Amino acid sequence: MLLAVLAFLVAAGAVVGGAAAAAYLPGAIARRQMGRRLQDVSFSPSAGPLSEAGAETVVKSAEASPLPIIDRFVTATHAGSRLTRLIEQSGVRTTPGAIILISITLGAVAAFLALLFVRVPYAPLVAGAAGAVAPIAWLLQKRSARLKRFEEQFPEALDLLSRAIRAGHAFQTAMGMVADELPPPVGPEFKKTFDQQNFGLPLRDALNEMAARVAVIDVRFFVIAVLIQRETGGNLSEILDNLASVVRERFKIRRQVRVHTAHGRFTGYVLLALPAALGVALTFINPDHMNLLFREHMGQMMLLAAIGLQAVGFFWIRKVIKIEV
Repeated sequence: MLLAVLAFLVAAGAVVGGAAAAAYLPGAIARRQMGRRLQDVSFSPSAGPLSEAGAETVVKSAEASPLPIIDRFVTATHAGSRLTRLIEQSGVRTTPGAIILISITLGAVAAFLALLFVRVPYAPLVAGAAGAVAPIAWLLQKRSARLKRFEEQFPEALDLLSRAIRAGHAFQTAMGMVADELPPPVGPEFKKTFDQQNFGLPLRDALNEMAARVAVIDVRFFVIAVLIQRETGGNLSEILDNLASVVRERFKIRRQVRVHTAHGRFTGYVLLALPAALGVALTFINPDHMNLLFREHMGQMMLLAAIGLQAVGFFWIRKVIKIEV
């Protein structure tokens, strides 16, 4: 009886083990092969592992969020995807969840400070809104500065691409040379595109991803020119040279426009700062006269109306002197 039980257990174990191996072994082998492949991609022969060298890898890695639940909830919405794109375009290493947390914290702190030190009923709301919007405004400023640097460096990237293609290199190899030679932000953006197409993404999709990341019209022209040339043929190096010259001419015209519109821009700055500076001066000269604007209901309404009209005037002047080139 004992021998029969042992034989039954051995046979049952063999059957169960074989079924488990057949079910889980192919997945384990596939995961191991994928890990080896990703390790090969993430390894630089000259600099060692990318994680140690500090370089970027083609494998996407998300920044650690202080609140992963908020991060997952935000990224699942349309506004969260736009915020993610804004963070990516600004070049800041953060997450949408972190930005939302910072916005809530700054808004609460600003509203609390306004409630303590400003005796105006609407001050906490205005201060809270300003504090909540401050991180988004900072990201917009970072994105604007980064895109301006990209526009300044982009003609040099086009020239390098053209010279590399004229020397006999393939377009993909030329993109790798641009990624290695040029500084940020042009170098990292071309590095991402080069890694994407080198890892298997079609070149059309990789270039379209680059045009989506870098919201610059010159990059869109570059992508369209390259894709059309690959479909219809032509001298790509000559096309890139012409595009580089067009971009440089646009910069020259844009600087001339900024010179001609400098008077309007400084007029807007002066008109925006003059009432605030005059109010501060009158507060020190005659405090009782200025305190009526803060104590009386009519004065508070006048202050809010003045702030609104000042903002409308400033943005109107900006709209008038803004000339698309």
